[in-house]
Amino acid sequence: MAELIDLVYTTAGGIVGAAVTTYLSRNHERRHLRAEVQQRLQRVAAVRAGVRDIAPRGAGNGRGGRYVAGKRLLVSDHFRLSVLLEDGMDAERALREALDGLVVSALSAGVPRRVLDFAGGGEEQAFQGEVLRLIDSRLGGALDEASLDALVTAGDDYLEATTQLLLQALWHPWRSRLRMRARLRALRAQAKALHRRQQAAMAILAGPEHTHALDQALTLSPDRA
Repeated sequence: MAELIDLVYTTAGGIVGAAVTTYLSRNHERRHLRAEVQQRLQRVAAVRAGVRDIAPRGAGNGRGGRYVAGKRLLVSDHFRLSVLLEDGMDAERALREALDGLVVSALSAGVPRRVLDFAGGGEEQAFQGEVLRLIDSRLGGALDEASLDALVTAGDDYLEATTQLLLQALWHPWRSRLRMRARLRALRAQAKALHRRQQAAMAILAGPEHTHALDQALTLSPDRA
């Protein structure tokens, strides 16, 4: 009888020990995956913050500025521009690569695809806002200052909202699901309003007088001489 009791305790202890080990292992893995997502998110932000210049499509220093493959973002495609990082590398290619890495790591961490679509869209919208700001700067301030400030603020607000959606889905997946539908509905409305602002800015900057001035400014830029 005593041997049977010992066997029961030993078996139960082994089961509990295995369960605890499995739980700790999975918990460690989840933390590792979540940390990797945050690192990838920082990489995307670093690319966006590293945007330094615009140039006619196909210009660059030969180290990446001539990249034309893949889907271009709306603003750069409309004006047929290359967006360059400080070292002359193509910023859109760097952004695409960074976003691809973010998507892979976030999916591995269990983040829903629809959340990633909004997070990626927030980064792209912020990137496009920076390109519009650079175009306006080259034109010496073609946009009304208040309109430009409103556009930048709207882009920052949308990026913050989509980033928070991603982080909450990453660290608090069950809690984030409670209000997911309402939050996505609000983000869609926010995205549409931001798109309208960007379209209005593009319409002004693409006017005949500004298009010619932009071509001249980019052609005569000291950095490209």
